[in-house]
Amino acid sequence: MTHITYAQAINRALAEEMERDENVILYGQDVAHWGGIFKVTNGLMNRFGEERVFDSPISENVMVGAGVGAAIMGLRPVVELQFADFLITAADEVLFKAGMWRFMHGGAFKVPLVVRLPSGSTGAGPEHSTCPEAYVMHSPGLLCAVPSTPADAKALLKQAIRNDNPVMYFEHRMLYQQRGPVGDADDVLPFGKARICREGRSLTIVAWQFMLSRVLEAAETLAAEGIDVEVIDPRTLSPFDWETVLASVRKTGGCLVVEEGYRSLGVGAEIGAMICEHAFAYLERPFRRLAIPDVPIPSAPALVDYVIPSVAKILQEVREVMKG
Repeated sequence: MTHITYAQAINRALAEEMERDENVILYGQDVAHWGGIFKVTNGLMNRFGEERVFDSPISENVMVGAGVGAAIMGLRPVVELQFADFLITAADEVLFKAGMWRFMHGGAFKVPLVVRLPSGSTGAGPEHSTCPEAYVMHSPGLLCAVPSTPADAKALLKQAIRNDNPVMYFEHRMLYQQRGPVGDADDVLPFGKARICREGRSLTIVAWQFMLSRVLEAAETLAAEGIDVEVIDPRTLSPFDWETVLASVRKTGGCLVVEEGYRSLGVGAEIGAMICEHAFAYLERPFRRLAIPDVPIPSAPALVDYVIPSVAKILQEVREVMKG
């Protein structure tokens, strides 16, 4: 067990899987010679050569489309789109090819493709700041990983690369320098297994990636006030571990979802609908969502801080929920 950053954990997962399987290739804008715009792939080209780690033109649709073709022909491509926002630029190949190819052909093909998607707001403006996980969760045939810790970043990416289905792998940029313990080369995490980060009986809070750290910080303040929240990190949004979340809601009698995506038709909306369908009788207080309002994410730091759920907003929301 070693302590490394979230970015180093991703780098290590890529290296271990490329070492284990020569069919794993990595490409994207600046991932090779420069080591990635965020330096996550630093050193991999020198280690594995330019045939397996290479730079690509700025054309997201072509990048993902080539990945679908390579995956169908037997390789295991890992494609980096520099910003998760550009998932939509490649929507045709992501939603209609990667996600559906296997099903449209009666299971005759596997599509072992991983698309790495750096996400989250760092003041880079509305086109480089979003967390578009809901688009993936809404689209059949796609798996969606949202690791929140270095250990999960490494183990989920290794599982993603070994999976025979296309995986959209979100990397939150605010977590790249977060340090934590990681497992050895054999550690992988199955998809669809949530982690209860903090046990409690007052209220269930579901959060992931950067929002998880803010929720856990708020939980300490709330505990001092006698509000004992249970915090769940889903780890993957598709498949989603409904069993763990619903069991928690049946215990606490309430749920708040904190997410960095847009509120309308976001991940929280789906979680709320599932709770109403399967645990409505257990609710002792209204289901609540805390997300980004439906406005373009600004560049100015003060405005970014205003639209993204803060610890103060989480505290306010929980206190209002607990009033009933």
